[in-house]
Amino acid sequence: MISSNAWDDYAPFYDWENAQTFGRRDVKFWGDLAKRAGGRTLELGCGTGRLLIPLARRGARITGIDLSVAMLERARARRQRLPRARRPPMLRGDVRHLPFRASSFGLVIAPYGMLQSLTTDADLDAALASAARVLKRGGWLGVDLVPDLPSWDTYRRQVRLRGRERTGATVTLVESVRQDRRRGLTIFDEEFVRRLRGQTTRHRFSLTFRTLSMTDTIARIERAGFRIESILGDYRGGPWDVRADVWVVLARKV
Repeated sequence: MISSNAWDDYAPFYDWENAQTFGRRDVKFWGDLAKRAGGRTLELGCGTGRLLIPLARRGARITGIDLSVAMLERARARRQRLPRARRPPMLRGDVRHLPFRASSFGLVIAPYGMLQSLTTDADLDAALASAARVLKRGGWLGVDLVPDLPSWDTYRRQVRLRGRERTGATVTLVESVRQDRRRGLTIFDEEFVRRLRGQTTRHRFSLTFRTLSMTDTIARIERAGFRIESILGDYRGGPWDVRADVWVVLARKV
């Protein structure tokens, strides 16, 4: 099941949190791959434009799609700061049913664990099949997974981050983590506490992710009509192993 509601709730805090955690350490990797693949690039789950906008600024012919209206609103605001000729198309849509013509793209990317928000086999298989349909023959698929989610300790209401927004507001992230080992799900119960000029607001929502083994992930990508080209363990092209910081799978449509 895919729901945009939690991601809409997350949108006001997504960039603030990621600036303190993940940042832009994958931007060069995906930019280099887009240049290597040639043609048009499609980013699945473009969110607030964390990756989409820097790649467009570097000259990539990239399109973004996301289900969350609130995320896309922030991406569109960022897009306005680009020269008009480099503003990427972006639209609201479901990655399981991509609204593009067959063979439209040379590269489809699913960065930063995007496919892990698809919590059933049927949803994941549908997204991979849809990506295969919109790719040209020989086109590239890039999948980036967050491997350590199942190893996260469960905890309840821990303060994970604290800092300030540009508005001067202080923000505190109070987080709980639950694991559903049987279904391979990791659930993050988030509470963002925002304080500004003596007023406090609390924003609560939950995000759920699923982690598959690399063996299962590869099998599903291959069944969707791809040939695996490489499996990487970092954004510098290093080899993969089960303890790698990231799991990146690069494949080509056959």
